[in-house]
Amino acid sequence: MTAGSGGGSKKRQRFGCNTRFSSTSAVIDSYRLEGTVTEASHKPSGLRRTSSSATISGGFNDADSADVVLRLFLEPCPSDSDSESISAVDSFVEDDIQIYLHSNVISRSKYFSALLSARWQGDSSEGENSPKIYRLNFGVPLSTGTISTHLSVIQLLYTDDYSGVIENASTALSILPVALELLFEDCVRSCVRFLEAVPWTEEEEKRILSLIPFLREEESRELLDRVSPSKTDSLEEMLHGLIVAAIHNHSNMAFVKAFVAKLLREFSSRNSARRVLERAFETSLKTVKRSLEDYSNPDFRGDHNETEAIQRLNLHTATTNGRHLLWLIERMIELKVADKAVRDWSEQSSFTADLQRAFRDDAWRNIVPGLPVVVLRCTCKLANAVASGSILAARPVRMKLVKEWLPVLIVCKDNVSVLHTHKSLYTELEEIFLKIISTFPLSDAQELLQQCLSFATRNVDDCPHLVTAFNTWFRRADRPPTS
Repeated sequence: MTAGSGGGSKKRQRFGCNTRFSSTSAVIDSYRLEGTVTEASHKPSGLRRTSSSATISGGFNDADSADVVLRLFLEPCPSDSDSESISAVDSFVEDDIQIYLHSNVISRSKYFSALLSARWQGDSSEGENSPKIYRLNFGVPLSTGTISTHLSVIQLLYTDDYSGVIENASTALSILPVALELLFEDCVRSCVRFLEAVPWTEEEEKRILSLIPFLREEESRELLDRVSPSKTDSLEEMLHGLIVAAIHNHSNMAFVKAFVAKLLREFSSRNSARRVLERAFETSLKTVKRSLEDYSNPDFRGDHNETEAIQRLNLHTATTNGRHLLWLIERMIELKVADKAVRDWSEQSSFTADLQRAFRDDAWRNIVPGLPVVVLRCTCKLANAVASGSILAARPVRMKLVKEWLPVLIVCKDNVSVLHTHKSLYTELEEIFLKIISTFPLSDAQELLQQCLSFATRNVDDCPHLVTAFNTWFRRADRPPTS
């Protein structure tokens, strides 16, 4: 059965496991009212009237004024193979009960209104002016709720204030399927308005998603807006916004970065994470390069003090964004999505030239003494990912990576005062470059190894990585040429 007002773009469909009025086994037995309503002698054993000791005259379950007798009974759907789905609440409510209602009240439900209309009334041989009583049988499928829930919803037909019943999302979600089944529009609207205004658990959200197809478009719009993105790139925009906020906008940056790193690790789509990280990497790299370029090619046409202040700003900007770049590189390597970052880092001839010019100058030392370490750590992370096989880089990429960044390492060793804590970084990067060089043809390795002589130390035993690299090259070169 379908019913609904013309204002909706989608008609209300009866909610349940069967269709049309037969889904509730509803039949009408119309007869003349003689005194009080009596229960049918042929009713099944266990059928009983619900307690009416607390009823109000003319109210819910008032037998004296009722003109509708409704029998509620459990009617398992064919798909329900066991009775365990009956809730614990129904263990206190019999599975076959009888209640007394009023046709003028329950007609608020379009379902009951249709059942009580002239079209569905049986012929009566009694006088037309005599009061009639309608006897309805309503089977409750286990798929749509319990008898106790149906009782609650039917009782709501007698009130306009639902706030005393709909007090949490769980209750609203129990009532809503029954209200949809009975086409009780006021109750449906109240449940939807409540669900729109409160937070949901994950399980409640799943239940709401299962009910949305039974709501009209205008009813479900706000619920859908909460759980369905309006744009296809919402996920990536959110991730990118979190990354930008983590590296730029928070004073407790370390904690925020750790939290965003956890989100990235647990994010379901690695391709989305890759695109977001590559976008942030590209932005930070451009900022660092532009700052170093401006520092290496200053404009001296202005005031000297102004020019010096701009130079300081350029160095600080390069260092700050370099730290952001290092964090991004670590995340990309962690997620194994640093392929493009390695390629981009290997194609920075102008950037590495600016770095070499800057590090040969003494001006930066008292302004940003940590800049060389930041840059070399970025290089070390990416080069180590290549050397270890975490990132499978083609030979031209490996070649350019060493050719571009080996001179920067050499300039740093020759011109930067190395703190004891940073010596291990230099040694680590030396070893990594030598490992990558060992993957090249002998002719290419020969050229690059000669540039690595600056790795030598006063005590030869202190540079075993350099000794091993040359011994490997000579061993290979001593073999007879292949035909």
